Amino acid sequence: MTILHVRNVPEELHLRLQRRAEAQRRSLSAEVIMLLEWALTETEMASGVTLEAIRRRRAFEPAAAGAPDSTTLLREDRER
Repeated sequence: MTILHVRNVPEELHLRLQRRAEAQRRSLSAEVIMLLEWALTETEMASGVTLEAIRRRRAFEPAAAGAPDSTTLLREDRER
């Protein structure tokens, strides 16, 4: 297994990591590994979800879904 050294960790962050590790009943190293794994997985999943949402929005046609045209909505709002 590879060893990763992290330097210049702020004291407050180190204390928060220690408290979290204790709460999870893990060693500090195990907790940091779990957090890194979670962060990478979330980032990778978030990117895929975001791209899919963009693709869906590009193909969306409000008129086809029965939504009024934005020009119509603006006119109605101004007439109030």
